[in-house]
Amino acid sequence: MGKTGKGKGGKNRRRGKNDNSGQKRELIYKEEGLEYAQITKMLGNGRIEVSCFDGIKRMGHIRGKLRKKVWMGQGDIILVSLRDFQDDQCDVVHKYNSDEARTLKSVGELPENAKINETDTFGADEDEDVNFEFGADDDDDEDDDELDIDDI
Repeated sequence: MGKTGKGKGGKNRRRGKNDNSGQKRELIYKEEGLEYAQITKMLGNGRIEVSCFDGIKRMGHIRGKLRKKVWMGQGDIILVSLRDFQDDQCDVVHKYNSDEARTLKSVGELPENAKINETDTFGADEDEDVNFEFGADDDDDEDDDELDIDDI
């Protein structure tokens, strides 16, 4: 009895987590003092070099909360908070996944020339293609095998 209870707890907790990272989470748009940026270089130690879409390159700082949880990589689209007192520095407040970045682009929040590096994020897009080709090959192989067996 205790075992099934535990299993259920784990599942529910996990399900809750997935909802956050899934597509249901609200898209955060930039507000006053925030700017969209793209990571150009990972400098380590919670620091990154970003190219903001207002045309300025800045030093980004990943705040502790994101640093532990959110994995960022070069080419990711992020939301940064600009500092009034230091124009060349900014703080990362949010990271968009490739779906969200595409949405931002299509609603005109990001400039058309913003390159969304789908290759960097191991997105569903790539995986689907691979599986699809796999599936087709597998079917052919199976048919061949069956024919061979019948022939014998």
